[in-house]
Amino acid sequence: FLETTAYFCMKPKMGEKEVSPHSFFSIWHEFSSDFKDFWKKENKLILQERVKEAEEVCRQKKGKSLYNIRPKHDSGIVSKNYSN
Repeated sequence: FLETTAYFCMKPKMGEKEVSPHSFFSIWHEFSSDFKDFWKKENKLILQERVKEAEEVCRQKKGKSLYNIRPKHDSGIVSKNYSN
């Protein structure tokens, strides 16, 4: 615990000799809850962007036809009979 508080450069409060676990974890709890809230918001924004991109790809694919329509050629028996 003392190594962790030294790593984060945490100093004891006025009148205390060492950093108490209560003071360290109260700050740590605030940090972690703020981080969790920002993490959730950021993930929600990323998800919304991905959904928009996927919808755009679907719109583009729907705009393109999946098959080609070729004009009908007059090369059958019926066309030869009518052309005479």
